[in-house]
Amino acid sequence: MTVKELATKLDLHFLCGEEQADRPVTGCYCGDLLSWVMSRAKEGDAWLTVMGNINSVGVAVLADIACIVLTENAPFDLPALERARQNRVVVLQAQKNTYEIAAAIANLFG
Repeated sequence: MTVKELATKLDLHFLCGEEQADRPVTGCYCGDLLSWVMSRAKEGDAWLTVMGNINSVGVAVLADIACIVLTENAPFDLPALERARQNRVVVLQAQKNTYEIAAAIANLFG
């Protein structure tokens, strides 16, 4: 499944990175402790978090995740947005909470 397909199926809104929408999503990781995510998320994961700051973008780049999904309409600050654009990181936003999005992703991967 691609990032675009994931976004469409789960009603996720692109904040940036739409030009990378064809990147494959191969799994999912949930977490807000950045050092924990950095050491455990896998390449190609959709990362579900409420951490919308510049450090999140760094973790996304280091872990080579497919996209950041900000759950519960968590904000994404301007410095983070600029850094995500520079590093070609896809950032999506969801109204639902992390559990609801993770469960929906698990159903998609069935």
